[in-house]
Amino acid sequence: MSGINTSNRASSWGATGSVLTLVLLTVSLVLSGCASQAPVPMAQVDVDIQSAATSVEAYRLGSGDKLRVIVFGEPDLSGEFEVDGSGAFSMPLVGQLDAFQVTVRDLEQKIADKLKQGYLIDPRVSVEVLNYRPFYIVGEVKEGGEFPFVSGMHVLKAIAIAGGYTYRANTQRVYITRKGAAAEIEMPASQGTAVFPGDVIRIPERFF
Repeated sequence: MSGINTSNRASSWGATGSVLTLVLLTVSLVLSGCASQAPVPMAQVDVDIQSAATSVEAYRLGSGDKLRVIVFGEPDLSGEFEVDGSGAFSMPLVGQLDAFQVTVRDLEQKIADKLKQGYLIDPRVSVEVLNYRPFYIVGEVKEGGEFPFVSGMHVLKAIAIAGGYTYRANTQRVYITRKGAAAEIEMPASQGTAVFPGDVIRIPERFF
């Protein structure tokens, strides 16, 4: 009788041991699998420390641009001025200044340099473009002519301002003459074609 009980207990412990072994083996495999997974590295972000020139800094002045010039602490020298047909304008004390194809930042420096010549010791000058010179659109649009330039202008917006295409218009391309360019340039009629102050845009006729 005792032999039978001993055998049963042995069988029971054997079954339990097998289950425990299986559980331990499973846990071991899971842990080893987790340990084998390498941590995901953090991505390295390259930071461009040289910022691109802004549109204000890159823009070159020309006839028809209206400027606000502020000489800090000198309200009598500050004011609004328009670049004339020769590309120049006049300021108190400074006199006539050539602004044609000059950037806003360069003009600030030119005014400051003039004021240092016997007028102010350390002038601080700020120049802002109030109104840009207009652009022009001709050809196959409903209301061609001269229009005020606004920031972010592109060809499709310019065409919309001019009343849209005529029924004869070629809607795939435009021709643009830039200030100082010898000839017009063929460009796609899309939002990717930027318009600049002083541009002359020609919408061609399509061929049936």
